Amino acid sequence: MVRTHTDLFGKQGLEWVRSLQLPTPDLTILQSSLHIVETLNQQIRSMDIQIAKDAASEEKAKLLMTMRGVDYYAAMVLLSEIGDVHRFSSDEKLVSWVGLAPQTHQSGETQWTGHISRKGSKRARWILGQCAQSARQHDPRMREFYERIERKHGSQKAVVAVARKMLAIMYVMLTRNEPYRGENPDLTERKHKRLDTLVNTA
Repeated sequence: MVRTHTDLFGKQGLEWVRSLQLPTPDLTILQSSLHIVETLNQQIRSMDIQIAKDAASEEKAKLLMTMRGVDYYAAMVLLSEIGDVHRFSSDEKLVSWVGLAPQTHQSGETQWTGHISRKGSKRARWILGQCAQSARQHDPRMREFYERIERKHGSQKAVVAVARKMLAIMYVMLTRNEPYRGENPDLTERKHKRLDTLVNTA
């Protein structure tokens, strides 16, 4: 039987797996494995809905969602990791805490910057990386910034630079309770509608 889909664990993929004609021992193992996959999918779905519900009632999450590249899941991960943003006296302190600040080295009178420290929250760095990848494609401001860094230092450092810039902006947004200045209101509204739909159809 020829596969006509790319995601083996998606809806069509699982239907294709269930349709396979196998000898009894293999079929038994397959059915047991499918049951495990379905159970895990249900748990993931349940957790996703709970996160969506929390985001729908969290004004700070909706504030962060005004930034392109940030959805409700990313917003909740960042808020959970950062905690009270006012415990950081500046955006530089927050960036350093997350581990996105470049390390500074000095030898005599010579000083240079190296790789990021990678100290702090791995989850925050990971989700910011995902946000940066999306923002560099959909946010003109971040795209221009990314391309400028990429020309000099390559794509990996450019993504890190975008993530760092986004986090610094988020600090200002959260401390001042202001939406993203480059917000696309129509996009923000669509994000909120998708969030409401997920919560209300759960």
